[in-house]
Parts: sequence; C-alpha cells; structure tokens
Amino acid sequence: MFTEATPELFLEAYRHGIFPMAEHAEDLHYNFYAPEMRAQLSIPNLHIPKSLLKRVKQRPYEIKINTDFTGVIYACAESAKGRESTWINKPIRDCFIELHAQGFAHSVEAWENNKLVGGLYGLAIGAVFCGESMFSRVTDASKICLVHLCARLQSGGFTTLDTQFVNDHLKQFGVFEIPQKDYEEKIKTEMNKKADFILESKDEERMLESYLSDRKA
Repeated sequence: MFTEATPELFLEAYRHGIFPMAEHAEDLHYNFYAPEMRAQLSIPNLHIPKSLLKRVKQRPYEIKINTDFTGVIYACAESAKGRESTWINKPIRDCFIELHAQGFAHSVEAWENNKLVGGLYGLAIGAVFCGESMFSRVTDASKICLVHLCARLQSGGFTTLDTQFVNDHLKQFGVFEIPQKDYEEKIKTEMNKKADFILESKDEERMLESYLSDRKA
C-alpha cells in the first residue's frame, strides 16, 4: 500500500536507516530502501584529488548554505547528460522542502555571478548527515560543495556522512561501505547526539582553511 509522504514519516524512516526513492522523477509513488551495504564518506579524511584541491583553494565560486534549497532540489531532480532520469519525484521533493522549513534538510550551494551553478542537499539528524543528491552546471561546482560540506560537518560536530550507495562519482572521494545492520546500530547513538549544521558564528572560508589543514587524506 502506498503511504503518503510526510515529514514525520520520512524522519522516522531515516532514524531506522531506510530512505525513500522513486523509480523516476515523473512517478508519483515511491518506495523505502535498505541496501545490504551502506555507502559512507569520511568527514575528517575525505579524499580530495589534487586537481580538485587546487580548484577548491582558488575559490572559483561563492559557497552559501540554505539560501535556495528549493532551487537545489529542483536542479537535482532535473535530467542531465548521463542522468536522463532521477529518483526525486514530486512527493519526495515537496516533503524535503518542508523538512528544510522545519530545520532538518539543508543545502550547500555554489554561486557564480549571482547564479546558482551547483549544489547538494541532505538531511541532518543529530550527528548524522544523510547526503541525498548533488548537481553541477559548471566545472567542479558540486565537488567543491562536497568539500565545504565536510568542512562544515566536522566543525559542527557531525560524525557520519551517509551517501546510501556507491557510485563512480563518489569513488574519487574515498567512499566505502559498511553492512546495513552496522549502519542501523550506529545511528541509534549518533542520531541522538547534538551537532550544529548552521554554525552562525563561523566564517565559511575559515572553516574550509581549518579543515584542509587538518585532513589527512
């Protein structure tokens, strides 16, 4: 039986280690998934390829958070070359926009000449950030957002960055897998810890500099 998407339902699902996906963006139905192996990225030791690290240090884009969450999720739901269909349908999109309004869902955005050119979004529960999707309209925009995301997560006290599945894009960042049962056990503790995504008193550039100087990968 199809269950109507609500913020409360989604939060409960993520707290149990499952997440929603649609077959394609035009589908009005969705299912919850719990893969046998769960993909993760290391927050403190994200692997940043040398060429990307050079680009990050050049500061090619202005990085912001939560200034256009709706624009980010709509862009992530659009078809693109090599990604003709996405799993973000209207019920999922609308529900995440409401979760953003409630302070659970967040976006990291790349801006160039006052235009949104890349970004990512995800769900923060306790010290766990569940990465959902990303997009780029210019070179390396989403990749740079990912580096800034990890800098923010480390500064804010997050311990877990979940990416659900392994894909070729994430392999360059050192993605690894743990059994789903281990992930479910882990988040029982981590989702009850306190962490701060917004970090109002902290400067984006200083967080990035501190992160890059501390990382080992």
